[in-house]
Amino acid sequence: MSLSNADVQKQIQHMMAFIEQEAQEKAEEVETKAEEEFEIEKGRLVNEQRMKIIDHFEKKEKMVEIQRKIQNSHMLQSARLRLLKAREDHIRSVTEEARQKLIEVTKNQQTYAGVLRKLIAQSLFLLLEDKVVIHCRQQDQNIIESVLQDALEDYKKATGKECKAVVDNEKRIHHDSCGGIEMTARGGKIKITNTLESRLELIIQSCLPLIRVALFGRNPNRSHDD
Repeated sequence: MSLSNADVQKQIQHMMAFIEQEAQEKAEEVETKAEEEFEIEKGRLVNEQRMKIIDHFEKKEKMVEIQRKIQNSHMLQSARLRLLKAREDHIRSVTEEARQKLIEVTKNQQTYAGVLRKLIAQSLFLLLEDKVVIHCRQQDQNIIESVLQDALEDYKKATGKECKAVVDNEKRIHHDSCGGIEMTARGGKIKITNTLESRLELIIQSCLPLIRVALFGRNPNRSHDD
């Protein structure tokens, strides 16, 4: 049985409606999938950028912390150096005060003569030479000559040796010295410095830990003083 034109048109219309419906559903499916993929990609990109921003600021924070530590270290080191300089300046001040007191000792002729006698004898004991030359300040020459023989006798009694000693009238100890002597032998090849400053320096160096404790207190970070 053949279909009428009206039936054919109906079937065509039905098929077109079906195709259109299928196309519409397919389009909606594609659009939904595209939106899902878009959201997934957008989320991935947002998360990726978020992690980059977090990493960037973490690095910035670390750099700031490093700079802060470096600055603190520099400030601490600078403070330590200033403290050390202040302490050394104070020790030099104490040393200079002691030096001035030594100068006062030299003003007492009797006391200073006894000191010079001991300095000469000690220098002789250190050199153990037959001939020596004594160098001193010009103002000390008379005192030294007055005690020289006694010092030589002290040396002879202790060692049993004779020694010839002369005072050099030309080569003097520097005029800024606060006193004492220098003694040479064998044409100046051997030299003993026994000035009051050198003795003071030896005392300060040997007692420096104790001086620091006396002036600044004991360092709690050190188990010993030297």
